[in-house]
Amino acid sequence: MLRVVSWNINGIRRPLQGVANQEPSNCAAVAVGRILDELDADIVCLQETKVTRDALTEPLAIVEGYNSYFSFSRNRSGYSGVATFCKDNATPVAAEEGLSGLFATQNGDVGCYGNMDEFTQEELRALDSEGRALLTQHKIRHVIILGDLNTAHRPIDHWDAVNLECFEEDPGRKWMDSLLSNLGCQSASHVGPFIDSYRCFQPKQEGAFTCWSAVTGARHLNYGSRLDYVLGDRTLVIDTFQASFLLPEVMGSDHCPVGAVLSVSSVPAKQCPPLCTRFLPEFAGTQLKILRFLVPLEQSPVLEQSTLQHNNQTRVQTCQNKAQVRSTRPQPSQVGSSRGQKNLKSYFQPSPSCPQASPDIELPSLPLMSALMTPKTPEEKAVAKVVKGQAKTSEAKDEKELRTSFWKSVLAGPLRTPLCGGHREPCVMRTVKKPGPNLGRRFYMCARPRGPPTDPSSRCNFFLWSRPS
Repeated sequence: MLRVVSWNINGIRRPLQGVANQEPSNCAAVAVGRILDELDADIVCLQETKVTRDALTEPLAIVEGYNSYFSFSRNRSGYSGVATFCKDNATPVAAEEGLSGLFATQNGDVGCYGNMDEFTQEELRALDSEGRALLTQHKIRHVIILGDLNTAHRPIDHWDAVNLECFEEDPGRKWMDSLLSNLGCQSASHVGPFIDSYRCFQPKQEGAFTCWSAVTGARHLNYGSRLDYVLGDRTLVIDTFQASFLLPEVMGSDHCPVGAVLSVSSVPAKQCPPLCTRFLPEFAGTQLKILRFLVPLEQSPVLEQSTLQHNNQTRVQTCQNKAQVRSTRPQPSQVGSSRGQKNLKSYFQPSPSCPQASPDIELPSLPLMSALMTPKTPEEKAVAKVVKGQAKTSEAKDEKELRTSFWKSVLAGPLRTPLCGGHREPCVMRTVKKPGPNLGRRFYMCARPRGPPTDPSSRCNFFLWSRPS
């Protein structure tokens, strides 16, 4: 029996949940080995590894019991990338990067690229430079295509296909229509070269999804689509496929693994193809290191003795020069007396050049304004006193209210989170990231995960812009 598994892992270097528990510092490297053991497949194909060759470490690339093959993105770092891990009992005969053969080596290439006359060499090279495809040839004369095809083929493969405009007119679905047979293993009006193995065994299974939005938490309510496939040529699927399955319980990515079981025996090759990572110079021990260029300088005994004598003479001469400098240096008392340094108290004595004010000088007196503002009668004096008291009381009250409102605004904390209209539960705040006039604005929405509109436990349509603080 041969078991093959495909998984969009969404980054091979980050710690994965569900399959790998928390480990020490080499968590990512340990996680890869544990993932392969848990999937228990003879051939494991990983997508979205998001690692470039300069960032690939030996623990990630070389796992005991497996031989691995990587295709990297040559233009962007942390983008795309695929990898294939084969057990030693399923070692391929040949392995190659890309689909066009432009990156094929002299030995170990797969070949059979088909007719590509409608594409230019630049277009093919740009496509294969993204690191999206790997070819491995085994001792089985059939073809299997597996991975993330990023297209939900039929309406049954998408939760909300009814509300999507021109679902059948999508170019990706038209391409899959020409690639696949319409009714799986049964005869149909259109017979493509390949069969969707899962729909061959589960033609009417609803809710069989492999990808969910991690931002909206749609996996909790299984609100997703089926984008990952295991396709096989008609003869292979009909004659040797025993099962095709999904593994939605495996967490750690926004995709889940998919796979199939074949009733064939894997025949390993005698040696790994040249593309195998264990043959990379940085892992095979053939890469030159900088220490190889640093050779210790060897000196003859005569030269070492002359160098030592010269260093001793230089040290004696330096000591004599320092002694001469110390003998000619003046004493601190002599330096102070020669410079005529002043005492610190001299700076606090009054300077004779500063004029002092004479006590006989009289300052001009200003007329008192109170004499001009004196009320004429006692009644007016009483009224003025009352008005002045009321003004002081009102001013003190206004100042107190101002201080109270200020401290209330400071100590009140953030605004209270609003409740959604559908469930009367606290909302969650999001930020607009789409370019446009509202970029950066914050808003409130229902905190529940996204799901079908008919499910009352899914997210409601509540929306409210956040007021600026």
